[in-house]
Amino acid sequence: MVETPKLIENIRENVIDVDSEDQIEKLVKDAINQNMDIVKVIDALSSGLDTVGNLYESKEYFLSELLISGDRAKKGIDLLKPFIAKEQDRFLGKIIFGSVKGDIHDIGKTIISAFLIGAGFVVYDLGVEVTADQFISAIQEHDADILAMSTLLTSCLEEMREVIKKLEEKGLRNKVKVIVGGRPVSKEFADEIGADAFAFYPQEAIQACKKLIQKK
Repeated sequence: MVETPKLIENIRENVIDVDSEDQIEKLVKDAINQNMDIVKVIDALSSGLDTVGNLYESKEYFLSELLISGDRAKKGIDLLKPFIAKEQDRFLGKIIFGSVKGDIHDIGKTIISAFLIGAGFVVYDLGVEVTADQFISAIQEHDADILAMSTLLTSCLEEMREVIKKLEEKGLRNKVKVIVGGRPVSKEFADEIGADAFAFYPQEAIQACKKLIQKK
């Protein structure tokens, strides 16, 4: 049996070292079987993702490495989700996340979801082509703190505006913070539609969501 500190480090390193064999599911299952503190396991994934994010921003890693690391972390987090649900009170807040209606892309969203979970948030990923009504239903069901919307398509930008309008109509706008992002999204557009924050890179999303939680 691998000692706890070594197992934690192995999880972290397997997220960072994209050239190594993908063993993240085995490592996380080992941690679960040893009844390790779930938050410590998430911290290991988070630390790995944080290092990868820094390597990406310094151009030592490229999008391909970011995708591999994000995918590994997501697989580990998926195994932890049943335990995360039981430990919600130990997390920073609850985020509803989805690609807006008309957009079937989910790579960027999936990566940032993994980073946000690693940073200590509970994230409910609704997938792609999420309608305003689906966002609102999820916000109400989970009593969410933040709504995160993404799109890679310029043609879907107006859908973000429509979702925010629906939030206002339902009386939810003052209860949930809104962050938007994606290739065609800018800070200026986020301000124009009344979003609370904009982010492009994973670290930006983490920092923005932490600030939004503090303002609630």
